[in-house]
Amino acid sequence: MARKVTVQPSGNVFDVPEGDTILAAGLNAGFHLPYGCRNGACGSCKGKLVAGEIDYGKYQHTALSEDERAAGYALFCVAKPLTDVTIESREIGAVKDLVVKKLPCRVNKLERVADDVIIVQLKLPANERLQFLAGQYIEFILKDGARRSFSMANPPHDDEFLQIHVRHVPGGSFTEHVFKTMKERDILRFEGPLGSFFLHESEKPIVLVASGTGFAPVKAIIESAFQHGIERPMTLYWGARRPKDLYLDELPRRWAAERPSQFKYVPVISDALPEDQWTGRAGFVHRAVMDDFADLSGVQVYACGVPIMVESARRDFTHERKLPIDEFFADSFTTQADLAAG
Repeated sequence: MARKVTVQPSGNVFDVPEGDTILAAGLNAGFHLPYGCRNGACGSCKGKLVAGEIDYGKYQHTALSEDERAAGYALFCVAKPLTDVTIESREIGAVKDLVVKKLPCRVNKLERVADDVIIVQLKLPANERLQFLAGQYIEFILKDGARRSFSMANPPHDDEFLQIHVRHVPGGSFTEHVFKTMKERDILRFEGPLGSFFLHESEKPIVLVASGTGFAPVKAIIESAFQHGIERPMTLYWGARRPKDLYLDELPRRWAAERPSQFKYVPVISDALPEDQWTGRAGFVHRAVMDDFADLSGVQVYACGVPIMVESARRDFTHERKLPIDEFFADSFTTQADLAAG
């Protein structure tokens, strides 16, 4: 039996077929609720249950705490309505004209830029073009039907090739393939564009927080903002274990040199060794933001990377630095191991 979902504050209404999640039914009905991982791990789809009952589904408790659940929040990517429900969620108009496609692509180039990071350049068929927003991701469809998500690191205006940044995850079937057996000219298949991690309209300054390959979609967002003449002040905090793990460090340094009045770059290293001779900022990347900002109420924050960083930033920025929760946008890079642990 289908259940009816009413979205506040827009007043939009859609039906959820039995067995579907609120997010999936909303997307299928043409209503663009925010989301990231679509598997209960990142928290991007979090919203309030105003009325009715739901099956909360399987999710990671780092994405939805017991306190948040008790306060009425749910993850709409895994929640299924048991009755007609009313929810509170923002809706995203920017993606309404984008067409999600399933496409083949060819591996054009493989470039190892760090011990555990390879940049993969992908070429679409000559008669195809993927329209997307900077910061969105694609899902590779593997031969067994499994899917793996990777953010596009190229901005939409530079779309001759799609670029993804792949960090090696020991034991991960797809990343093992990328690092050990993938070759140029191999054919892959993907679906996209997906996700709601992209620059949202505002006049507020922008704080971007990336850990590891979370730099990929942040790179696309920054380059797209430059291309479109957006003059909002931007500060990028990029965290890694050691300096060598900032695999494109020279790129944000160049942006900062070229646009000193608009763009600031703060690299943050958590586990430098003596031989690194690191003299810059140290510790956890989101704590560096908190050291620099006593009050985040007047900015927008975009955070991308490992789940613990994203969730720590979400919690600490909103609870300790007055950041409005609807000005925190995130993409949490979950692995299959993360999902199994949840």
